[in-house]
Amino acid sequence: MSDDAALTLRATGGRAPDVFRPGGWVPMREYRDDEAVDFVIVGTGAGGGTLACKLAEHGFSVVALDAGPYWRPLEDFASDEAHQAKLYWSDERIVDGDNPLQLGSNNSGRSVGGSTVHFAMVSLRFRPEWFKARTKLGYGADWPVDWREIWTYYREVEQALKISGPINYPWGPHRPRYPYRAHELNGPALVLARGAEALGIDWSPTPIATLSAPRGLAHPCVYRGMCVIGCSTNAKQSVLVTWLPRALATGAEIRDLAMVGRIEHDAAGRATGVAYHRAGRWRFQRARNVVVAGYAIETPRLLLNSATDRFPDGLANSSGLVGRNLTVQSNQAVWGIVQEEVRPYKGPPSLALTEHWNYTDTGKDFFGGYCYMSQGLLPMVAGGLQAKRGLWGQRLLDAMENYNHQVGLKIVGECLPQERNCVTLSDERDALGLRIPRVTYSYCDNDKRLIAHALVFMRRALAAAGGRDIWDETDDTAHMHGTARMGDDSATSVVNGDCRSWDIPNLWICDGSVFPTVGGVNPSLTIQALACRTADRIKALAARGEL
Repeated sequence: MSDDAALTLRATGGRAPDVFRPGGWVPMREYRDDEAVDFVIVGTGAGGGTLACKLAEHGFSVVALDAGPYWRPLEDFASDEAHQAKLYWSDERIVDGDNPLQLGSNNSGRSVGGSTVHFAMVSLRFRPEWFKARTKLGYGADWPVDWREIWTYYREVEQALKISGPINYPWGPHRPRYPYRAHELNGPALVLARGAEALGIDWSPTPIATLSAPRGLAHPCVYRGMCVIGCSTNAKQSVLVTWLPRALATGAEIRDLAMVGRIEHDAAGRATGVAYHRAGRWRFQRARNVVVAGYAIETPRLLLNSATDRFPDGLANSSGLVGRNLTVQSNQAVWGIVQEEVRPYKGPPSLALTEHWNYTDTGKDFFGGYCYMSQGLLPMVAGGLQAKRGLWGQRLLDAMENYNHQVGLKIVGECLPQERNCVTLSDERDALGLRIPRVTYSYCDNDKRLIAHALVFMRRALAAAGGRDIWDETDDTAHMHGTARMGDDSATSVVNGDCRSWDIPNLWICDGSVFPTVGGVNPSLTIQALACRTADRIKALAARGEL
């Protein structure tokens, strides 16, 4: 590493790292703390980073703050599972409930670029009916947006990330061809395809945000398999290497290692800016609008930690729903051994999938849906999985001897929103004196039925593909959403369809926490599509003098 990004400010002095050139820099506009910018954005992941880019391109002055370091992937990232744990948000959090969540590597990142720096790149569109799940499918809640509009923004994001995908996708309404060709299938993907065809269901190469051909200074994927611990070749199209360079080029300022602790407001109840800790001291950035994009734990934490006499229950919380309706996605898997050598570490981890049970509403005893994907895994993860089975000593060594023949099928399943699943504040405080979050989660009966159905079906699929010694991984989850949900009614939601707070008109929330429901696909594409839409809505509102 050229310097320790975790300790050293990199976005300062009128420049930010050039993520495409080792040791390089790009110019960055800087604003004074006492200069009221149009928008201060908390978080630079799929929501905040995308929004920062689009707002800057629309001509607004933007400062985006992130608690994480500003990485140079070409220099800072190593092919080392233990070393790359530096990408994860591993601050202390309290978890409880019937099914306490594992936090950190599987669902939150601490980096400029957010969790997209280590996400698995799967880029799927929501099924149209999910946007009106209550009305059309009889469960969950309706979104206050039309699916056709979001699907238009999906196309914008797919082009911005140069998604690599198949010519024809088997499910949902017709869509244009993906910008880049699909990747060649690796060993686990071929096993999924074989099992799906044996059971008579459709499968597809997975649309993913990693390059299958060159793009400017970014090289195509070389299939080294380190995707979920940080791509060191820039083939992964994370926010760090896509939206943020565009944001900088159009005048946005990015501040790394900047932990926001509080949002302030004036006597009229309008937000005035944010208090943040950077370089050893607390500072305050003035702003005409504040956007919170810290994801499903840090977003409600900040809103609740910003309570005042005027807003004693936290900001934007007249509904009492800030922190409520925390949703995850079930991420269970079946694993087995196949005769051929699959080398599961080769290539992106999920190169084939089926959405059969997302688009099929008959023959199941649960609401919602799931897709399942082929699953490759790195050696340390593989060893941990075997240890979770209770294997130890010689039995563990024997199991690891089959590593190159091990293959998995893994779901992304829809869990239903429940108010009892929540993020609240504990009485404990972190090193900055901020109250730390308590994350409470329990599956409902519908979630359990969906998981049971998926495990049975995937076992059949893996066996049909020639798998043996099949076993279930029953306790994994992925992604988090829902703790500041959007809606049409201020009594039952935190923000409206524009991601604008009902209570404080210049306070916005733009991340996965606004999801009323979660669907059975990875959320990053939808978060970015919502951010693009929110930026366009802000531009339109500003033109009418309604900000």
